Amino acid sequence: MRKYVIIGAVGSGKSTHSELLARDLDIVHISVGDIFRWHVKNHTKLGAQVRRTMAAGELVGDDLAESVVRDRLAQHDWNYGFVVDGFPRSRRQTEFFLESYDIDGVIHLDLPDEEVRRRVLARRLCNGCGMDYNLIADRPTQEGRCDVCGGELVSREDDTEQALAERLREYHERTDPILELFGRKEYVVTIDARPGIEEVQRTLRGRLGLPMP
Repeated sequence: MRKYVIIGAVGSGKSTHSELLARDLDIVHISVGDIFRWHVKNHTKLGAQVRRTMAAGELVGDDLAESVVRDRLAQHDWNYGFVVDGFPRSRRQTEFFLESYDIDGVIHLDLPDEEVRRRVLARRLCNGCGMDYNLIADRPTQEGRCDVCGGELVSREDDTEQALAERLREYHERTDPILELFGRKEYVVTIDARPGIEEVQRTLRGRLGLPMP
């Protein structure tokens, strides 16, 4: 069983690299951000709270984040392990995670702020089927329209200059203490997230002693 946490600023590729690890290692990818977005899309009570928080560029509170992670991991569908992205994001959340779960490694995807801005402000989301696009590396065939369903491509509600600046500020304030806490008990590997996906995967797996597919 392999259990990992992946940490990085918005746009660093957490979901992409988590999905690749999950697919090749037959483990479960748990994206806390995707769980929150599902609640927002389906207009749940939790979703309304998350939407207000994200629109303001703030991070979801500890109680709510811990509850979502606890409920998800309680499903026990991760017989061969898991990789969690989007959690923890505070010292308290890190302490909760360390007390509750044994993990094999923490992957830190390091990306400079200027590259974060370039990537994030190029993201688009289909308002029909929810397909993700990035105008830098994954442009649609028809500008502004989804290749899958033809829906309109829009910016995420929290992908604005103001919200991004606030998220980066909070990210830096919180990440160093988180990595310090994990570093006391867990194996933390810091990976340069600027190269292409394949190169980052090769470096990541080499550092963790995992085979390439």
